[in-house]
Amino acid sequence: MDQKKKKLMKRLDYFIHMRPIFDIQSLFSDGTENYVTPMEPNPGDTVRIRFRTKRDNVDFVFFISGSMKKAMEVEASDSRFDYYVTEIQVEEAPLYYYFEVQAGKARCFYTRLGVSRDLNQSRLFCLVPGFSTPDWAKGAVMYQIFTERFCNGDASNDVLDNEYLYLGKPVNRIADWDQLPAADDTREFYGGDLQGIWDKLDYLQELGVEVLYLNPVFVSPSNHKYDTQDYDYIDPHIGVIVKDQGVLLPGMDSMAMSDGSGDAPGNSSEWNPLRDIKLNNRDATRYISRVTDPRNLEASNAFFAKFVEEVHRRGMRIILDGVFNHCGSFNKWMDRERIYEKQPGYEKGAYVSADSPYRSFFKFNNEHEWPYNPYYEGWWDYETLPKLNYEASQELEDYILRIAAKWVSPPYNVDGWRLDVAADLGFSAEYNHQFWKKFRSTVKAANPNAIILAEHYEDASPWLGGDEWDTVMNYRAFMEPLTWFFTGMEKHSDEYKEELHGDTQSFVRSMTLNMTEFLTPSLQVAMNELSNHDHSRFLTRTSSRPGRVEKLGSAAASEGIRPEIMREAVVMQMTWPGAPTLYYGDEAGVCGFTDPDNRRTYPWGREDKQMLEFHRRVIAMHRRYPVFAHGSLRFLGGGNAVSFSETTVPSVNSDSNGTEQRWLAYGRFSRESQMVVIFNNSEERLELTLPVWPAGITNDCVLERVFETTKEGFTEECAAYPLIGGELTIVLSGTSAVVLEARPRLVPVII
Repeated sequence: MDQKKKKLMKRLDYFIHMRPIFDIQSLFSDGTENYVTPMEPNPGDTVRIRFRTKRDNVDFVFFISGSMKKAMEVEASDSRFDYYVTEIQVEEAPLYYYFEVQAGKARCFYTRLGVSRDLNQSRLFCLVPGFSTPDWAKGAVMYQIFTERFCNGDASNDVLDNEYLYLGKPVNRIADWDQLPAADDTREFYGGDLQGIWDKLDYLQELGVEVLYLNPVFVSPSNHKYDTQDYDYIDPHIGVIVKDQGVLLPGMDSMAMSDGSGDAPGNSSEWNPLRDIKLNNRDATRYISRVTDPRNLEASNAFFAKFVEEVHRRGMRIILDGVFNHCGSFNKWMDRERIYEKQPGYEKGAYVSADSPYRSFFKFNNEHEWPYNPYYEGWWDYETLPKLNYEASQELEDYILRIAAKWVSPPYNVDGWRLDVAADLGFSAEYNHQFWKKFRSTVKAANPNAIILAEHYEDASPWLGGDEWDTVMNYRAFMEPLTWFFTGMEKHSDEYKEELHGDTQSFVRSMTLNMTEFLTPSLQVAMNELSNHDHSRFLTRTSSRPGRVEKLGSAAASEGIRPEIMREAVVMQMTWPGAPTLYYGDEAGVCGFTDPDNRRTYPWGREDKQMLEFHRRVIAMHRRYPVFAHGSLRFLGGGNAVSFSETTVPSVNSDSNGTEQRWLAYGRFSRESQMVVIFNNSEERLELTLPVWPAGITNDCVLERVFETTKEGFTEECAAYPLIGGELTIVLSGTSAVVLEARPRLVPVII
């Protein structure tokens, strides 16, 4: 035997007889309270930071932050693990850190991406002293309501046929609640309002909802209300109209359709814009009275305050939608429709007069066109959405910050803001960050327990440093990877990618990488949605059929759907870190392509009863186990997850026939509670053996089924599974999900 082989054999003999094999699968830490105490420290606090290894398996664990390198000490041990600890006093600056583990001559690093041989300093752990997110929002079950389509509780405030013009045509009242939205839907109104939500609070509580998120509710001419007309008031069309005077568009009364079927002249193919009648909103005195009369505005605000009081009395919370990047052309500051021009108590709008006090609120490109200057900057060049010019107007900034504080303060006391297109606000990135820092200070001073949650599709980490947003709508680390994995579909239903459908490796990589963009307090309150008002309904995506309503028609949204896939996805939603957020009607089986088809009315009396009961039960499961809100997450295996160099996911390859088994497993765990969640995203029955010990589950436990979905439905019937050597063997039916709880072995095992 040559010298080289002898040297290798000697080294191998050393490792076999002198020490256990270095077990990188056991290494673990994260930013939850399980491994960082306190998880949300204040400057000056002493923080205990922990790291887990296999018992008696390593020589040293070092905590490293900048130039500081500290050897950690064993705090506690159990039958499988050692828990190392160190104490650090934090200051005001963010604390970035990672771990170095040594076992003999072996060495590795541990960051938020897991184990690596080469240190990646872009994904370090981070603590921001003084930053916290509201405890009530951590893991809270949220419910998004597009108010106009949820429930009509007060017909007296309905938008009327021909009440005013929107986008050049008269608005239309839809009398048939079950009528599907038209392709050109923004001027169609079904009558949903705040009274309707109030009437359904019992339903929402029984469903298990803890937080209401309302799409915009301020005065606005559209049904979606993302073109704000007046930030100071709730729209009387969804609030209260106490003074209802004036007329509809002149000459239109006799032309309005008597049955409200949706064929009013404003939307009819027979509508002739060259009629003798010249229409404009200056003559829409019924609308002007409804939305400018202080009696209607104040009554609507007072009603909203009582509504929020009732929501709070029930132990629920409420979040409003803030559209502060742009307003609408109807806005009293712009007044392109000239509805405020002659109203008492209102200043001239910037469109109307060069001397308007609001002129600096907007960026005009032609300074010589007044009166009635149409040359202003619009968001994405939409003239109906004037972009707000904060950099040129301290008055505008002060006004919006006052609005930010107003609605989270008495008498309204809402519990936070969802911020529309928040990264677009302002005309420079520098100002954008300045504004959101001021916004955070203002909101938190008014209501320290309010949440600030932003819409953003890309990497949000520049805003999630602890001094701007609390969190985001979680597209990158939830909706998008989940949708690709379960359906192979893009979130608008615009594209199907077979190679991503069931691709466990792509899913795990996307989730692992994108979750590192969040501080842990931000991740625990992230809005985890399957559907919303901007994308197709998830149930429609389960058909894996790309398209939109204008090409395929409304009926196609319900063709070929797979409720069993929806159930799988909801199980993941209810067991994943963050705040699971339902889009109204998803629980009742509502389908729809991307907007406006996704904004169908809630089908009262026509719900999918099985889907509804499933949601009630799975939400109850989520709320029953706090570990889903606060616990650690660890991937335990997947059917085609192979060769993970930057994470500690076990390598589990194809089955014996060489075909990929599209399955995924992860653990949610703390020292007190351990859960295992497994998905079979294939059509075939599947028998699995997988390690569950990385989730802290010991051999003196059994895993007991608490929830399972199948192609036929779901069950909460108990079944117990023993562990052998820290591994679980289980049989899953096709297209299913199962949730297991680790419990002491005190009952007979039923396999």
